[in-house]
Amino acid sequence: MSRGAKVTIDYLERLDGLLGKSGADLVAFVPGENMVYFTGLHFHLSERPIIGLYSRRGLSFIIPELEVAKLEARPDLEARRFMWTDQSGFDGAFGEAVAALTHADATCAMDGQTLRFFEWRALERAGLSSSAAVDAGDVFLNMRACKAPEEIASMRRAIEISESALEATMDWARPGMSERQIADRLSAEMVERGAQGLAFLLVLSGEKSGLPHGDTGDRIWAENELLLIDFGARYSDYPADITRTFCYGEPTAQIRAMYDAVYGANQAAREFARAGVSCEAVDRVARAVIEAAGFGEYFIHRLGHGLGLSVHELPNIVEGNTQLLEPGMVFTIEPGVYIPGVGGVRIEDNVVVTENGIDVLTSYPREL
Repeated sequence: MSRGAKVTIDYLERLDGLLGKSGADLVAFVPGENMVYFTGLHFHLSERPIIGLYSRRGLSFIIPELEVAKLEARPDLEARRFMWTDQSGFDGAFGEAVAALTHADATCAMDGQTLRFFEWRALERAGLSSSAAVDAGDVFLNMRACKAPEEIASMRRAIEISESALEATMDWARPGMSERQIADRLSAEMVERGAQGLAFLLVLSGEKSGLPHGDTGDRIWAENELLLIDFGARYSDYPADITRTFCYGEPTAQIRAMYDAVYGANQAAREFARAGVSCEAVDRVARAVIEAAGFGEYFIHRLGHGLGLSVHELPNIVEGNTQLLEPGMVFTIEPGVYIPGVGGVRIEDNVVVTENGIDVLTSYPREL
């Protein structure tokens, strides 16, 4: 490791890359996935602003006094602090930071989806002009899109925890139980196996399974009905995102046809995806299978999305996205068919692009 860091990841090297790719004089970021990725620091996003700032002069933080100890525990970051208190307010710290780190015509890059309006206004009051702002959200996300081996290892473990918990839950679950009962059991099984937390948990039964992002509730799962479970554990900050669809009893011919179409689309995409093909091409391959089965109008979302510190990040596996897949990208393959009044089927796997194709990280059975 360079610069005396004792952690696996060289965060300062990541920050150098971010600054260079942004083309700005200064980059700013707030608590959340970007801060974790570029510094390894976990702060709570609240009304007390915490701003990471990186320039050729190094890493600095505008930070409230009560959070300073957490920053001081990371000497590898070599971070300068501009501290404020609840009594003094934060404008003074913003002013000191901008004066020390920038010049009159400096530009400041940020992720426009995460840095909040009041935080930008504080930077303006500190001396940055409104014309200085550069929305570099795509730069942040594109740097995060190709995963390092340690990131992939964390997701593998999250998937192992999730799939083991699902197996235990489905050995126990029976018609007559509510969606909420099944969700609670699955959550407990993941925690028992070492999950850091839950990335996502959705249990939908019967016609409710036809709502891609419905709400888990007290509806009772009945025999011969669909049960859709979309879920994932989080481990060492990284998530799994898996969907499986079940039917206890005898599914109708329509449900079997829906399932066969989705299964075929999932398989086709897994076999086709590889480095050098476009995101939209992977979507098309899966969509063609569902359209050929007569269910095209019921596949109402993209085929998949990137997976990392955020459950949804780049790359987007969707028509219109010509971005080429690269080794290290992790994404979901999740075709679905949703028929109002009948229900929905989705089969979601997590894959990583390799030099020779893809590695399918998920292994829970896909058959109905």
